[in-house]
Amino acid sequence: MEADFQLIVGQTVTQAANDKEQLRPMVETTQQQSGQRPEELLADSGYCSEKNLEYLDAAADPEKRIGAYLATGRQKHGETPPVAARGPLPKDATRVDRMRRKLQTKAGAAIYAARKAIVEPVFGQIKQARGFRRFSLRGLSKVRAEWAFVCLTHNILKLYRLCYA
Repeated sequence: MEADFQLIVGQTVTQAANDKEQLRPMVETTQQQSGQRPEELLADSGYCSEKNLEYLDAAADPEKRIGAYLATGRQKHGETPPVAARGPLPKDATRVDRMRRKLQTKAGAAIYAARKAIVEPVFGQIKQARGFRRFSLRGLSKVRAEWAFVCLTHNILKLYRLCYA
């Protein structure tokens, strides 16, 4: 998602049971569809794994690294996130531990909290305002085409409202 206007900059459909293996393909899909490699990424806990965090950090060129904020676990609605522990991280801290600490800082928590105003409204608009709650077509290629069409119409409506509001 593009943060300022809630535009969808990369989309796909997968048959995977969870998102653990989908971060890299989604980054590559977004780069292909938008023509740009994402500079920053906000994602829910389904995308958080050592492998995914390593991928985001692994760019040989620091200019190509992706600044990421991935939730490390589920948080109940209204629950206040824990405050970051004081002092340095242990030397044996994993990437997930480092991400957890990053999200517990005031800056990290504020950045991740913005996800609620970027991603969630888009799904709400697609489901509620446009009434899209299930796919009409069957077969992965047809479902992918239907979802691409839904995303395209979402973006067209956002751009129309931006230009003519």
